[in-house]
Amino acid sequence: MKGKLNGIKILSLVVALVFVAIAGREFYGHRHFKEPVVPSPSLTEVKKLSDYEPTLKGTPNDSNVYIFDSGVPGGTALLIGGTHPEEPACNLGALLVAENVKVEQGRLIVIIRANRSASTCTRMGEAYPTYYYVKTPWGQKQFRMGDRCTNPLDSWPDPEVYIHYPSRQMLAYMDIRNLNRTWPGRPNGALTERTTWAMTQLIRQEKVDIAVDLHEAELEYPVENTIVSHEKGQAVAAMTSMTLTAELFEVPLSMEFSPKALHGLSHREIGDHTDAMSLLVEVAEPMLDRIRGITDEYLLMTGRDEFVMKAGEHKLLYAPIDERGWPIDVRVGRHSSTFQKMLEFYSLTAVDRPVVISGVPGYTEVIENTLGTYMKNPEDAPAQNIYYD
Repeated sequence: MKGKLNGIKILSLVVALVFVAIAGREFYGHRHFKEPVVPSPSLTEVKKLSDYEPTLKGTPNDSNVYIFDSGVPGGTALLIGGTHPEEPACNLGALLVAENVKVEQGRLIVIIRANRSASTCTRMGEAYPTYYYVKTPWGQKQFRMGDRCTNPLDSWPDPEVYIHYPSRQMLAYMDIRNLNRTWPGRPNGALTERTTWAMTQLIRQEKVDIAVDLHEAELEYPVENTIVSHEKGQAVAAMTSMTLTAELFEVPLSMEFSPKALHGLSHREIGDHTDAMSLLVEVAEPMLDRIRGITDEYLLMTGRDEFVMKAGEHKLLYAPIDERGWPIDVRVGRHSSTFQKMLEFYSLTAVDRPVVISGVPGYTEVIENTLGTYMKNPEDAPAQNIYYD
């Protein structure tokens, strides 16, 4: 009897080790998967966030900083994607710009994966897909699905309460790993704080005039399909909102003011701690809703979910949804057109420091032709023109 019991224990241990090995291999592959980027010919330089905060060197958050300089005097714009990697329209929108943009005047700086560490894990307990894929004319392009916050392997332990610097406002414990709660950051803080500090230093050293942070949000969340603007950007935000709502978007793009009493967010802290105008853009992502159905790649990319639709029928949502859902093409297209329109109105108000770009497909083009049409094939590009995020 005792021998039989020992045999069961050994067998159970072996089975457990097999599952650990399978899971470990999958986690390792996801954490070390690299996404190729083929920047447009307008690229003039690629820096690292460690160029602005040296302690990031060798960490997962030493992200690429793509600089596109027209050579024509003007202003400087910063586009931030990947703040929350569980919001794929943001890094995909930044990638769309980086691979297609032509800068006519001034400079454009693009960060595709701002919190790269958060893209190396998925939200625990949520059964997120590990990867998602975009269909292109040359095959499927693979991307890491991520979490909202920095990977705990890179930032641990969390405090019982996160005390924001420098406001000393008390926030939730996990917000020490939330890139959009740690602005303006600090050089001697946790990894996420050092990451926002690096971007704050980038904004100061590169003399950024306008910074735009891309996001997605659940339809249950009231800050939805909107621009959140610092006082410096209110005119640009208002004109962008009115123009795109009247002329282009089926679902209106609203605008709201950045709360002065809520700290750590890019739209507040960039404007307060640098000379730049700061704006944040939100678009609907049904996969983030708590009342969703199966959490898979289909839901992530199509934005179709019968349970979220049912919530809409009961007036529980802040954005409309029907059987068409919120496809990734719509979400990325909205971000692209919003960013381009912001630069257009910014340049009208800052005639001495304009930023003029072209070549980036907008809302109509992305929906009609699909996002993948505009993604570059790394196999067709010279090795020296390929970078990895």
